[in-house]
Amino acid sequence: MKVINGRVFDPEQGFVQRDLCTDGSLIAAAGDGEVIDAAGGYVIPGLVDVHFHGAVGEDFSDATAEGLQRIADFELSQGVMYICPAGMTLPEDQLRAICENTAAHRRENRGGAEVVGLHLEGPFLSMAKKGAQNADYLHAPDAAMLARLQEAAQGAVRLVTVAPEEPGAMEFIRSAKEMGITVSVGHTTADYDTAMEAFRCGASHATHLYNGMPSLHHRAPAVIGAAFDTPGVRAELICDGVHIHGAMVRLAFRLFGAERMVLISDSLRAAGMPDGVYPFGGQEIEVHGNRATIVGHPETLAGSVTSLMGCLRQAVQFDIPLHDAVRACTLNPAQAIGIDDRCGTLDEGKDASFILLDEKDLSVRAMVFKGRRIA
Repeated sequence: MKVINGRVFDPEQGFVQRDLCTDGSLIAAAGDGEVIDAAGGYVIPGLVDVHFHGAVGEDFSDATAEGLQRIADFELSQGVMYICPAGMTLPEDQLRAICENTAAHRRENRGGAEVVGLHLEGPFLSMAKKGAQNADYLHAPDAAMLARLQEAAQGAVRLVTVAPEEPGAMEFIRSAKEMGITVSVGHTTADYDTAMEAFRCGASHATHLYNGMPSLHHRAPAVIGAAFDTPGVRAELICDGVHIHGAMVRLAFRLFGAERMVLISDSLRAAGMPDGVYPFGGQEIEVHGNRATIVGHPETLAGSVTSLMGCLRQAVQFDIPLHDAVRACTLNPAQAIGIDDRCGTLDEGKDASFILLDEKDLSVRAMVFKGRRIA
């Protein structure tokens, strides 16, 4: 396959006018066969979502083979080609079922977006900043429990969120890092000093910046200030137009730099579904338009109903340069969970997974996943 006349994403140079070739499932120096004319369009890597919960009526935490397959199929249809779904705060037996379901899906490789791992967003969180997580199942940071879950997942746990002020959190962070798991600070009341200690212990990620943590204050910079002060820490943003004001999205990109931002969808089972009431981690959420809240608590946001592709477009509407928004949806999340050796950029030898976007409205004109045209 050969893609001609397009402006191809390059993390250092922006968009470069050049041809893109594939040889089977990989990007190559030369290609033959089908030719795609990308004139008037951008060629970007397949998107990588490291924090979302479900779509099309299915939730990752339900731990069903059919549900995970439907989620993977939907995400691929949206250009999200590599997914690391997030579990909720649940009892250990349910978390184990999630891990086992992920491992089985990865073994069977039944198609759809590639499930590159899973994100344990709970249960090691703060009661005060639990947000939409179920308080009944919160658990103190427990490295032994994490090891059991990693074993059940057959090594698929890529990311874990922890509130570092909770007892035992620092040892938990060190242990998780030794297991090869990226540790994220989130759903936390941690002050600056506590967050800094967490980053010194090995945490390198911040879960949905601004949400589920103290605000940035000039005398109490808390997690946001500590993350900024620690080179290499990446910060997630839910850029759905609901969770964060556009000015704060622009502030985060200026503060951290585009190379440290990770856009996430944090999407729920209601993504791709009509308005209504849906189950969510032992609770119920109510969806109106692009806003999802806990039933009975309209002030509590409960994730989004926007795909990562929608978040990319929203970031551009918030005046984030397209190149920076693309990087935050591709290379940066791939680096965060250690899969950038084969995705996240359009370099030779990496997966031939890419999307052709129209320059006028960023609509999808074509999609190729691992060398196979899917749209």
